[in-house]
Amino acid sequence: MLILLTGLLIFVLIHLMPVFGMSLRASLLARLGKQPYRGLFSLASIGALVLVYLGWTSTEPTALYSPPLWAFHVTPIFVLFGFILFFASQAPSNIRRLVRHPQLSGVLLWAIGHLLANGEQRSVLLFGTFLVWTIVAMIGSNRRDGDWIKPPKQAFIKDIVTVFIGVAFYTGFVFIHEWLIGVNPMPYAM
Repeated sequence: MLILLTGLLIFVLIHLMPVFGMSLRASLLARLGKQPYRGLFSLASIGALVLVYLGWTSTEPTALYSPPLWAFHVTPIFVLFGFILFFASQAPSNIRRLVRHPQLSGVLLWAIGHLLANGEQRSVLLFGTFLVWTIVAMIGSNRRDGDWIKPPKQAFIKDIVTVFIGVAFYTGFVFIHEWLIGVNPMPYAM
């Protein structure tokens, strides 16, 4: 559990720095340069996620609550929309005109979906942390950035491509989820 907590703490702290630690971020950018800063940020993020993965897989599940049976049917929908929003954050699409923070919103849906279907301690810690982080990051980003200026309207085909990419990655992840995580994401569908 300590490895999981350490990974989550590192991940959350470095991802809140651009929102709440802007002076520290500016100082690091000035000292290191843009590309080295991005490289270190990426390495720290990957390292934190590796710790989260190792911590989660090495922690014995201890039940905190029993998820409702319907949650196993709803969770894939939350996660699918989470994947689409996650990829929409970097795509020129109209989705970005509808959702101010598509990447954070995607992670939020992923976390909610998993909290509905997983009632053991390690999952509640993992997905609960991501849920709280996304809400705090959205509120902080809104305060930092002020009024939302929507991006320009895009051709509808770009929305179709974005949704297709999200669905393709979601489908691929469903197939490797049990191998990678050790849990069948659709126990009642297969």
